[in-house]
Amino acid sequence: MKTLWDLFIAFFRASNFSFGGGPAMIPLIRVEVVDKYKWMSNEEFADIVAIANSLPAPIATKLAGTIGYRAKGWLGALAANLGTILPTTLIVILMGSLIMKYADAPALKAMLKGVRPVVAVMLAQTAISIGKKSFDKKSYLTYVLGGVALLIMLVLPNIHPAFLVVGSMTLGFFLFKNK
Repeated sequence: MKTLWDLFIAFFRASNFSFGGGPAMIPLIRVEVVDKYKWMSNEEFADIVAIANSLPAPIATKLAGTIGYRAKGWLGALAANLGTILPTTLIVILMGSLIMKYADAPALKAMLKGVRPVVAVMLAQTAISIGKKSFDKKSYLTYVLGGVALLIMLVLPNIHPAFLVVGSMTLGFFLFKNK
């Protein structure tokens, strides 16, 4: 059963145990909503990530709002977003001067250097997990879309991901609407 408290705690954990910004939260959010609480499947989560990436605003709050709303309506969206932003906001407000004072401290830099590769591996693991469900073995077109997106990202590394997401959604509508 989904409760507002569960939504708050799930996004609280994802927010407060991730390092590296919003995209680094995606694997932790997936663990909470797919593995732990089983509020949705990997495929549904992949769809929500794709939709959220096509909208403006930080990914963490978009995912919290979308998943929270899906689970428990407007109150669910509010609970999930509060779990995402409230603790960090309070910490920054209360400890802002300490953070600024020690931002260049060698110990903090060393800790961040140690956590970055782990975050990269977590993102890769999530991409592989979502990728396994995203490519349709019965339709080569999903592989073509993925390959074209990769090629575009390699040729135009500064292209905004929203263009790829909206473009692929549009193509998907025409290519797969009868399937």
